[in-house]
Amino acid sequence: MANRTSEQALEKVISMLEEQLAHSNQQNEQQSKQIEKLTEQVQHLTKMLFGSKSEKSRYNVPDGQSSLFDEEEDPFHDSEQTEDQSQQVISYTVVRKASKKKRNDHFHEGVETEVVHHYPDLLTCSCCQNDLARIGGIVVREEAEFIPAKLKRIQHMVHSYECKHCKLDSSIAANIVRGKAPQPVIQRSLAGPSVLAKVTSDKYNLYLPLYRQVKEWLRHGLETNDKNLSNWVIKVSNEWLLPLYQRMTSLAMRRTVLHVDETTAQVIYRPDGKPGNTNAYNWVYKTVPCQGPVMVLFHSSLSRAREVLKNFLGDYKGTIICDGYSAYGGLPGVTFANCWAHVRRYWLKADSKNGRIGVDYCNQLYRLENKFREMRPGKRRRMRKKYSKLIVTAFFKWIEESHFYGKNAIATATDYSLKRKDELQRFLFDGRIEIDNNPAENAIRPNVLGRKNWLFSVSEAGAQANAICLSLAETAKIHGIDFYAYLKKVLTDLPSLHFQQTSELLDAYFPWSPQIQETCKLR
Repeated sequence: MANRTSEQALEKVISMLEEQLAHSNQQNEQQSKQIEKLTEQVQHLTKMLFGSKSEKSRYNVPDGQSSLFDEEEDPFHDSEQTEDQSQQVISYTVVRKASKKKRNDHFHEGVETEVVHHYPDLLTCSCCQNDLARIGGIVVREEAEFIPAKLKRIQHMVHSYECKHCKLDSSIAANIVRGKAPQPVIQRSLAGPSVLAKVTSDKYNLYLPLYRQVKEWLRHGLETNDKNLSNWVIKVSNEWLLPLYQRMTSLAMRRTVLHVDETTAQVIYRPDGKPGNTNAYNWVYKTVPCQGPVMVLFHSSLSRAREVLKNFLGDYKGTIICDGYSAYGGLPGVTFANCWAHVRRYWLKADSKNGRIGVDYCNQLYRLENKFREMRPGKRRRMRKKYSKLIVTAFFKWIEESHFYGKNAIATATDYSLKRKDELQRFLFDGRIEIDNNPAENAIRPNVLGRKNWLFSVSEAGAQANAICLSLAETAKIHGIDFYAYLKKVLTDLPSLHFQQTSELLDAYFPWSPQIQETCKLR
């Protein structure tokens, strides 16, 4: 009886030890996975901190160095193989012209030129005292001269006239006429169109904060403060630039393909009661060149929710090219196409053999896209279906058969790619759709540069003014327009233009319009 009891106790101890061992093994496995994941994160962060910031792949050869002699594969120029191949070797010599080294500074065409002539002090021969004859001249150097800007006070004086003869006749009403001054941009303000254009252009083209501009205006003779400048920008945006922005938005919503992206911003005094350090957002919408003049539209909002996108798009029907953020989806009438650049970044983070395979699939697609870039949408669609589709199919087949599981970078890249499989294949069937969302990411960079300089918006009205001005500044830049000259013309003409009744009048003031191209083009 005692032996049986001791055996049961021993079995119980063994069972407990086995449970503890299994539990320890499970913990060790989880900790190993966590260590693997953290190690990958440390490697990635170290690479981000000290490594190259470029996304160019270094996976071309095993040692990570790109070969200088590898030629890009061309799917359209593969030579036809025959049974009898010629063994003739042809030797030839390539003669290259010596290229003239280009200066890193030069003048644009159209810059005013002044020639300063330098003559000898004595124009008589030191030997025979006869007059010297000119035999030629040479330009020994060119230099730039800067003429500082100056401030001028403009006083608008309205003169009145009356008829002295009619005035003597009491039966006739006095005939008095007055001159008519142009409408001011801002009522009871010292700022004229050129000053307002300069303040706005410096902020959104040069990213110069308003408080830094105050000292510059003081040096020119105008005493003001940054609050005044901020009010000027907001009033200009709301009264004169907003109608142009709204008109551009209505035109953009008629396009069937849009790039969309978003980035963080900061609004100090938020109307929703949240603290000022809570993230606000700037959304960017960019049209594609094959559907007409390119437009860039920024939209300021306090959140990143799908409702913001839905409200801005309204009844929009078409395709949106975007990243994998969850807000991009579930909108009636809207098809979403995802970005292969984001896919490539995930595989690039998985710095391993399989990660390199994933990056190589993406690189193959991009090499083809470089060849298709200048093609019309119809031809580009046909070439994608013929060549790119094979690579995309092979890529997803490789992922599905490899069975990457876990919480490491490879598993994350796999999960990201498979969840967006349908959206990532949309570009194959529509030549208007780009393979990635880089146009929107590039368009949103000025907002990031501005955020690093002016840091935040005090109010929601200021954030909305930023969005309007950035929209026109970036659209003007795309069409080669001098933003200062453009604003000066807009702010000079619109106060006297009755566009409230006929919004089509604003079409002549779009950056791509013939009138603006003729008067405001960068020289």
